Amino acid sequence: MILPLNPAFADGSTNGNGSYVLNGQVDFQVTSANLNTTVNNVNGSVANTSSAVGNNLEVVTMDNTVVTNSQYVKDVSIAADQNATVTNVSGTVNLQSQAICNAADVSTDPHVAAVGSNQDCNSTDPSALLNANVANIGNDVTLGSTAIGNNFSEDTNAATMPVQNIQTNNATIASTVNSTVNNVNGAVSVNSSAVGNNAQIVHY
Repeated sequence: MILPLNPAFADGSTNGNGSYVLNGQVDFQVTSANLNTTVNNVNGSVANTSSAVGNNLEVVTMDNTVVTNSQYVKDVSIAADQNATVTNVSGTVNLQSQAICNAADVSTDPHVAAVGSNQDCNSTDPSALLNANVANIGNDVTLGSTAIGNNFSEDTNAATMPVQNIQTNNATIASTVNSTVNNVNGAVSVNSSAVGNNAQIVHY
């Protein structure tokens, strides 16, 4: 259950002018993304992404704002898989797999704002998988796999900005990268990341 915002603040802070965002998202179905590619002889760069997200919210405002966010995922699979073979590329190669149960991003530029967010991930497995064979690349190679239960980010320059953020993860989080990389004329970066709950709050 989301913690309620102070009613007096929520009702009076925007002086009747501003944005009131009430978001409720529930996911009871399987979410899957599968990307299988073979790429060869490219005079340029290659960028492939496989992404699966249960619930996603993005709020961008330039006025006084009150946001109440509730996101819930129950007993389903959220999976992003990518199988890629990339060869003979003159530019960069960027291959990514990403699976997220709940995601919310709030960006405001007001005088006052308030955010209350509750994210509950009870899915079976936010899982991200990347199988990559990469060879003969003329620039940098970046390979990544990311699995996150709950992700919340907020940034604002408001003078007053109370934030209530609740994140509950009861899911198995799995991220896997299997890669073979040969003959690269640049840097090689390979990352695999699994996170239960993540929050970033920036006030400036």
